[in-house]
Amino acid sequence: MTAALALDYDMLPPEAKIVHDYLEASMVPDPERAATYMSEGVTITFTGGRVYHHPTGPTGFNAMRYAWVKKDMRQFDVAQGAEGVVVYSTGYLYGEWPDGTAFEGNRYIDRFVVENGKIVKMDVWNDSAERILTARGIEA
Repeated sequence: MTAALALDYDMLPPEAKIVHDYLEASMVPDPERAATYMSEGVTITFTGGRVYHHPTGPTGFNAMRYAWVKKDMRQFDVAQGAEGVVVYSTGYLYGEWPDGTAFEGNRYIDRFVVENGKIVKMDVWNDSAERILTARGIEA
């Protein structure tokens, strides 16, 4: 596994703590606990443009794509955006593919919009599709 950088949770802005705690719950995976960090009308746009409105959507998709997967959260960037407070979480995925082959160093970036202490929007990108293609001998 890629060596994790120590994040100082106590130094994170409140919106980044909400995102961090959501990601921790989603990695268990505990989609019901993860949902407590999200608004009722949340829109989650997952890899490949899949749209969900509850954390059970990404959890179900991940269960098909990976035997298991975790995030090595490296950085949180917080800014005021046109939509509200925007939080970017960047780092690496690690885990196992369904065939049991381990992987690490798979880049991810998640973009969140946080309003009134809840995540209202989430966009997810990572390198998993490219890694799957490369493993099958298909170079993009």
